[in-house]
Amino acid sequence: MSTLRKNWSCAPQPFEMASTSVLILPGWQGSGPDHWQMRWAHTHGYAVVAQDDWMRPKRGDWLARLDEVVIDTPGPLVLAAHSLGCIQVAAWAAVSRHTARVAGALLVAPGDVEAETVRELLPGWSPIVRQKLPFASILVGSQNDPYCRVDRAQALARDWGAEFVDLGAAGHINAESQLGDWPAGHALLNRLTKET
Repeated sequence: MSTLRKNWSCAPQPFEMASTSVLILPGWQGSGPDHWQMRWAHTHGYAVVAQDDWMRPKRGDWLARLDEVVIDTPGPLVLAAHSLGCIQVAAWAAVSRHTARVAGALLVAPGDVEAETVRELLPGWSPIVRQKLPFASILVGSQNDPYCRVDRAQALARDWGAEFVDLGAAGHINAESQLGDWPAGHALLNRLTKET
């Protein structure tokens, strides 16, 4: 009996919160090694959601792949999406039964798949899903993004219920923007992980 008393404790045990997992969602054609997404994946060990076909993206395939990864990844999740990856997040959130697993999303330089020049290149992605996202989100846009006018990015932020951050004249906020590890962007991501 004394052994039982010695090992048994009614004191509350410390509860360890599951750490937040970050999923990187590249856009059309993927993200090269100099892209901030790949730098973050390399530096911080974030998982990249790989797609079977980066050049001819099929919306249904991309949404199904994201659903698989969300189901298979432990802990609360934060998504870090770029370009078509942002459109993917909105479309996925409208149909998935697993959105409660996601605590937040950083949406950077959404590609305007409704624009004439882009719509023909990416059939099946238009129209853009515009309903409010069921998780916290920050959308980062650029004043001179060749794939999405800043007013369009602001409208998407409003529709999705996202905080809008104007990065100024930063192009498509990709490797060509020469952001390196983009610490300011990672600070925005950290804000979302701290909210979990």
